[in-house]
Formats: sequence, C-alpha cells, structure tokens
Amino acid sequence: MALMLPGLETSLMTGLSILVIAFAMSTDAFAAAVSKGACLTRPSFSEALRTGAIFGVIEGLTPLIGWMLGSAAAPYVQAWDHWIAFTMLLALGSHMIYAGLQPGDEACTNERTRHSFWVLAATGFATSIDAMAIGVTLAFIDTNIIITALAIGLTTLLMVTLGVMVGRMLGSLAGKRAEILGGLALIGIGSLILYEHLNAA
Repeated sequence: MALMLPGLETSLMTGLSILVIAFAMSTDAFAAAVSKGACLTRPSFSEALRTGAIFGVIEGLTPLIGWMLGSAAAPYVQAWDHWIAFTMLLALGSHMIYAGLQPGDEACTNERTRHSFWVLAATGFATSIDAMAIGVTLAFIDTNIIITALAIGLTTLLMVTLGVMVGRMLGSLAGKRAEILGGLALIGIGSLILYEHLNAA
C-alpha cells in the first residue's frame, strides 16, 4: 500500500530510486559484515548466507515499523513533507559519511568459525536504525513501502553475505568506503526530492 500525498511527484520514487535507497541502507550492514567476516577463521558460504539472512530480515522489517510511525504524523505535515524528507535524508546521509570516516574500532579478540545468533541479531538491529528512519521518511512521499522494504531486505542479504565472504581479504576499509558512498546516495535522493518539489511549485 502506497501513501499518496500532494506536493511530491510520483516520479520521485522510481525503481532506480528504490534500488539506490536499498543499496544505501545496506552499506552500514555491509561494513559490519566485513568486520564479522574478518574475525572468522575461514568464512563458509553457509555462515555468510546465515548472517545475510539475519541482517536482511531485520533490515527489511524496520522500514515498515518506521513507515507506520511516520504515517500517523503525515496528514498533519503535508505542507512541509518535502522539507522533512530532505532534512531526514540529509541527516542520515551525513551520519553515514561521518561513521564511514571514523577509524574502525572493532578488534578480533579471537578468531572463530561462527558468530552466535544473538550477536548477529544485535548487530543487525544496530545497523537497521537508519532503515527505520528511512521508513519514517518514506511515509511523507509517494512510494510503495512493501516493495521498498523487500528491496532493502534482499539487498542487505546479498551485501552482508558478500561482506562476510570478502571480510578476510578486504578488511574494514572497504566497508567504510561503502558506507560513505551510501551516505552520499541518500543526500543525493533528498536533494532530488527537494529540487523536484520546488521546481514544480
């Protein structure tokens, strides 16, 4: 079910925009997965896929929660919906860039072949807070939240699985760079939303 609000063009959330958001939301999970993979003695594909599934399910559910929260407020802020979307995407993107520029501080106390479910779930939830905020943001623009949440979840599953497998080779630097790229993508989408709204006004 898409929430339609006046003031924002339907073209804002094209398939490409959804894919960009899905990629941006998966980059912090990718960065965490690279670190997790770097702490494994020999990352197996089954362990990488298990990690990706845990992260993907959490990352796919949190935008739905955020969207429901944002939908409750959306009817009262229609005149400012574009500014709210722009501000939130700018803040989220800036935070991701800042986090990507910080030196990695996770050290492997001991190498292992498998991470516990609860450690992965806690990490997945921590990296999904941005996805929940994105869900709130999407309540103010015309989009299909189900498709967007599925795209975020599936993209996260793929990115985390890849991150675990390449963690030993790439180290945390690759994950940090991906997070910076994701932040820039969110700022770009937020700027496009504001530009198209002001241009149509």
